[in-house]
Amino acid sequence: MHDIITLPGLGGSGDTHWQTLWERKDARYARFQPASFDQPDLDDWEQSLEQAVRHCAKPPVLVAHSLACLLVAHWAARLPSAIAGAFLVAVPDPDGVNFPAEAAAFKAVPDRALRFPALVIASTDDPYGEIDTTRQRAHAWQSGLVVLGALGHINASSGLGDWPQGRALLGAFSAGLSR
Repeated sequence: MHDIITLPGLGGSGDTHWQTLWERKDARYARFQPASFDQPDLDDWEQSLEQAVRHCAKPPVLVAHSLACLLVAHWAARLPSAIAGAFLVAVPDPDGVNFPAEAAAFKAVPDRALRFPALVIASTDDPYGEIDTTRQRAHAWQSGLVVLGALGHINASSGLGDWPQGRALLGAFSAGLSR
């Protein structure tokens, strides 16, 4: 099994967020640590991700939520470190009306194929990303796409608990990655 790096979005993932619950249950999970989850700085987030990847014994799987999905695309375009794949949950639309002003540096998202396998997980009623925009982004990144239905932003407010469906999807995605 691969090492797994969790990448929370803006504000980090609180105590009831599925990322936090997964980290508590499985020692293979490690959270990247930027200087601030509340005041995201793209360069700092990229360097923090790079540092986390370099600390893994083998190429890890990235499990990103929200703004961190955009981070993965930026990081992939600028830094060459190897990862096994990326599991991208609730990709926000940087041009959407709800995109946070403090994340403006993340707006110019690379719109080309990612250099590793990726799976985008989407909700049909995400307030931060219209499903059509998410489909276009997944296509541009040459990523798989799973649309789960109406789960909001697929976060703690969605009432998913430790989100067993997400763990199953991650397990299936990871099983298909080269070792």
